[in-house]
Amino acid sequence: MEILVKILIGCIALLHLYILVLEMFLWTTRGPKVFRSFPKDLFAPTKAMAANQGLYNGFLAAGLLWSLLVSDIFWSKNIALFFLGCIAIAGIYGAYSASKKILFIQTLPALIAIIAVLAI
Repeated sequence: MEILVKILIGCIALLHLYILVLEMFLWTTRGPKVFRSFPKDLFAPTKAMAANQGLYNGFLAAGLLWSLLVSDIFWSKNIALFFLGCIAIAGIYGAYSASKKILFIQTLPALIAIIAVLAI
């Protein structure tokens, strides 16, 4: 079970690293293909805003990766729960304010991982 939890946390961290790259470096090139409901003419003017959002996703990924490197199981679990909780809350707000799809892409995996962490 512990290996499954680490795999879940690693996958969520990779997802947020992908979001970092997408929002910080590929916003005007790949962004329009991923965020189809966002008006194409707004990608260039919102490049700095998207980069800022991407940086926050990078911090979330770094926190999850940190939780995998901590050898003390108590601290590892608490660090993971904190960052997974941040991701779940951000996903709920994103689903409310931007797109319901975020609930399934971001919140649901975080909640599954939270349950898994609490189960070990």
